[in-house]
Amino acid sequence: MIRVLTALFIVTSVVAAPALAQPKGYNYDESKVPAFELPKLLVDNDGAKVSVAAAWRGKRRGEILELFETHMFGKSPAPGKIVVKQLEQDRSALGGKAIRKQLQIAFSDKPNGPQMELLLYLPTANKGPSPMFLGLNFQGNHTVHADAAIRITKSWVRKTAHSDEHQAAAKGRGTSSSRWQVEKIIDRGYGLGVIYYGDIDPDYHDEFQNGVHPLHFRDGQNKPAADEWGSIAAWAWGLSRAVDYLETDADVDSKHIAVIGHSRLGKTSLWAGAQDKRFAIVISNNSGCGGAALSRRRFGETVKRINTSFPHWFNDNFLKYNDNEDKLPIDQHMLIALSAPRPVYVASAVEDRWADPRGEFLSLHHAAKVYELLGVGGLGASKMPEVNHPVSDHLGYHIRSGKHNVTAYDWEQYLNFADKHGMRQQ
Repeated sequence: MIRVLTALFIVTSVVAAPALAQPKGYNYDESKVPAFELPKLLVDNDGAKVSVAAAWRGKRRGEILELFETHMFGKSPAPGKIVVKQLEQDRSALGGKAIRKQLQIAFSDKPNGPQMELLLYLPTANKGPSPMFLGLNFQGNHTVHADAAIRITKSWVRKTAHSDEHQAAAKGRGTSSSRWQVEKIIDRGYGLGVIYYGDIDPDYHDEFQNGVHPLHFRDGQNKPAADEWGSIAAWAWGLSRAVDYLETDADVDSKHIAVIGHSRLGKTSLWAGAQDKRFAIVISNNSGCGGAALSRRRFGETVKRINTSFPHWFNDNFLKYNDNEDKLPIDQHMLIALSAPRPVYVASAVEDRWADPRGEFLSLHHAAKVYELLGVGGLGASKMPEVNHPVSDHLGYHIRSGKHNVTAYDWEQYLNFADKHGMRQQ
């Protein structure tokens, strides 16, 4: 086991940050983080040291993936059949700088079965297929940009000032545009694909009677088994079904798709990237507990809190680790390592202590051992960087000023990271 001395990674600017709007009753004091030991990445289940790349690829990686399936996210079903229908296309959108496509992707051939809508913007300036970012959004595709042609979701949405009860409305157009930076992405030569996550599985707990889960129940089954998929795994599964389509789209460079997510959807992007090697880069923005942050630190959000507030996100086996993090056979550095040797970027925010920025950095720091074993660069830093000073090699990290959000600054780092790792081949 690896004993972690978190004091080695203290950064004054992070420690001094005020705990703005953080839930009370949880630890935000670094001196109160308990001593803990991390499960070893490079020792297999039989106790043998993993010292060569072949041993990681041939055995250890599969062991860790199975541990996450069994104890946390749950086992997902096979890909299954998708039925794709193009709903709209404009090859001179956004004043001529983008191709806009809107596609309906059904998860079965059942006429009233669950389906998701994929919105694509691809740069017209590219001479060939475009590399792209793919992610899920929180309130519907129409919130990503003010473009009046974007279809408004008919799925259940969380109640906000921009919805009518739980139904999306036109007043929500463009309300999340700052999180997506569509023009900036297009101008840098990348496409963007977005899906409303509630199309795949609505984000409330009803024992999995909605969304994609019932499609995969066995005869007599009415909820997932204790080791089967929760909502995060379902959202990740839906992202992979989008890639099934994107591999057929001549306008998309499907070998260069980066998966990106914020908060609970950052947890989702990490799990999607861990399972699906078709994602060329994996990006986690402020994903915190259950995402990039080490669970054993018990800093900010804890396993018990997340399981209590969101019982549908993970599988039922994960409940065993409420107030019992040290018994987990996994921790989040192992989740990041599952994407190796593909590049992974993790971002934190100073005022988002609920998501434990230091715990996110430490996960990358420990995951770097696998990257180095596989012969690629690690993180390029042994200590947590100063605020607004990104560090990167094959792994990337920054902590920016501000709160729990996705900003233009974040996107600038992600685009730079994508450039650095050859996403644009033209």
